[in-house]
Amino acid sequence: MPFSAKTEYGLVALLDLASVYPTGQRVQTREICERHGMPERYLEQMLTALRKGGMLASVRGPRGGYQLTRPPQQITVAEVEACLECDPRSGRQVERKTPEFRAVAQLAMKAERARQAVLSHTTLEQLVKDRDCLLHPGPMFYI
Repeated sequence: MPFSAKTEYGLVALLDLASVYPTGQRVQTREICERHGMPERYLEQMLTALRKGGMLASVRGPRGGYQLTRPPQQITVAEVEACLECDPRSGRQVERKTPEFRAVAQLAMKAERARQAVLSHTTLEQLVKDRDCLLHPGPMFYI
């Protein structure tokens, strides 16, 4: 299951913040939006939710911006998604009773557990490393 636009934008912004975490720098919303082509008002909503969720701190003013409150290796993708989505699985309310629907529901629950296991073990630090590998791919050796 792909991420919603909200979670995707939030994760991309957090990758920017995770990249500068060791320096203690703050990053402004405008900078993130310019780098990634995101709508600023929409991103501000994501960052506000992440601040309220305790993952970000913000400072106002010309030298202000956002920064992570914890090291990137301590923030998981599952945590970010939970903060931004506020119960993303609250879809269908009608209970289907036939064995076929129950079998499909069991499969969906199994897939969701596997997805959550992956997201719970993936940190911002790992995403930064993955991004860096994409930016600087290793040499290709042909025989």
